[in-house]
Amino acid sequence: MKDTLKHRGMRNKLAELLIAKGISDKKVLNAIRAVPRHLFMDSSFEGHAYQDKAFPISAEQTISQPYTVAFQTELLQVEPGDKILEIGTGSGYQTAILLALKAKVFTIERQIELFKKTNIFFKKMGYRPKKSIFGDGYKGLPEEAPFDGIIVTAGAPETPKSLLSQLKMGGRLVIPVGEDDQTMTLYIRTSEKEFEKKELGVFRFVPMLEDKN
Repeated sequence: MKDTLKHRGMRNKLAELLIAKGISDKKVLNAIRAVPRHLFMDSSFEGHAYQDKAFPISAEQTISQPYTVAFQTELLQVEPGDKILEIGTGSGYQTAILLALKAKVFTIERQIELFKKTNIFFKKMGYRPKKSIFGDGYKGLPEEAPFDGIIVTAGAPETPKSLLSQLKMGGRLVIPVGEDDQTMTLYIRTSEKEFEKKELGVFRFVPMLEDKN
């Protein structure tokens, strides 16, 4: 598949739809316009790539709907050069959006099939996260902490304390919390032991998997 003028036009329409739904951060909208979402999906879904819907990818996972990606990214308030930890690489689409915002992205994937597939795709497309790791997102990445932002792209039954501890002062954790439906939750680190917490609506994600070993 290629990225054509037609695809770019569809992305512009998608950005307009996201504006109508309340996304206002121009940098996030420009990233949505820049990243060719259809390349992150099976070619059979190409005609649907710029609808505001989630679609299946490998390993019984999904590529999140664009509104969800934009909403989570907007909450992170990414600045160029920010260190961002992504839990759940998935298709790599969210990773690419963060890279378009000039973040230094560290991304963790729990599914080996997706991890291998996405890393091949990143190399082919020239996307360069700082680190792409096969591992347990619940543990975060303490050796690279602290982070300006952490984004979780799977539903966690509760907020892992390990992730909160890896935020720098003023850092933001965006995580969907809950069993069946999840509440999008934003934590902002205000001191060594204190966090401001905001709950921002109900979403539905695939479950976040923990390594029990």
